[in-house]
Amino acid sequence: MNKQQLISTLADKAGLAKVDALRLVDALEQTIREQAQQGNEVAFASIGRFKVRTSAARTGRNPKTGESLAIPARRKVVFLPGKALKDNLN
Repeated sequence: MNKQQLISTLADKAGLAKVDALRLVDALEQTIREQAQQGNEVAFASIGRFKVRTSAARTGRNPKTGESLAIPARRKVVFLPGKALKDNLN
């Protein structure tokens, strides 16, 4: 499902105009992005949570030259599905 399909589905299920569903999805995206930038977790009880993790610094290798190089630690966003979502799949 892409963003436009999500907007259409939300509009139909919630009885919203598509423009209102678009605003809702955009606001949700922006809120998750802002919270991730601040290092905060965003949780939806029945779906799961978006969490910021830090990957450790490590040594990598340039595939063209074979030269070793240092890869710095980075922050990344991960999604951890909730139990209800996982149970619903099986």
